[in-house]
Amino acid sequence: MQGHAIQLLPLLGLPEIGEGDDLARLLIQAARGKRVGLRHGDILVVAQKIVSKAEGSVARLSSVQPSARALQLAAARGRDARLLEVILRESRRIVREDPVLIVETHHGFVCANAGVDHSNVPGEDLVTLLPREPDGSARRLASEIRKLTRKRVAVIISDTFGRPWRLGLTNVAIGAAGVPVLRDLRGTRDRNGKPLQATILAVVDELAAAAGLVMGKAEGVPAVVIRGYNYRPVDERAAGVIRPAAEDLFR
Repeated sequence: MQGHAIQLLPLLGLPEIGEGDDLARLLIQAARGKRVGLRHGDILVVAQKIVSKAEGSVARLSSVQPSARALQLAAARGRDARLLEVILRESRRIVREDPVLIVETHHGFVCANAGVDHSNVPGEDLVTLLPREPDGSARRLASEIRKLTRKRVAVIISDTFGRPWRLGLTNVAIGAAGVPVLRDLRGTRDRNGKPLQATILAVVDELAAAAGLVMGKAEGVPAVVIRGYNYRPVDERAAGVIRPAAEDLFR
């Protein structure tokens, strides 16, 4: 399927994003301003944080009243009870409390602190939340970009997650539109003719991770164009990567 180079093109110069901003238009302007532009078949990887800001998926800690459970967790760990209350509200269940609060979000993601984050947000009172429906956010962005540019561009919304068994963080896809999510190679054969019985590639996560190499954490690059990756446009959702509960060996 592949075998040639792809490009990772950072979109620089985006302004600080606020609630209600026309994110699609701002991304297009940033692409044009750096002479990157957008072409048919491009994949636009957008950091979750700017999507959340544009959609108003944020919380002000000063307006949060902690519950008894949040106060209990805060006392045991020396953390801000208001922040823990926001995390609990964003969670379906707590997976682990110590040494890090690992939860399952309402989307079904298992991650630290339900994706609630202070970083790259002005001030100390505001925290960002994950988008309410990340796949829907990706579809809307892709649709708006197509209207404005007449280009078919796939969209991936990425966030930084930890992983079982391995140290370090990597970008993964939490929302997607127009790009394959999984590539199922079961039933095909490897180069030696041996049948593949369990190989399913998380294509959308690999693309998000590649873009993460350009985004960084402090470089101010919240969007990257991936160009040259061959794929067939499909209507699949990043939620399809979430392992079903019946197949999850850690539940």
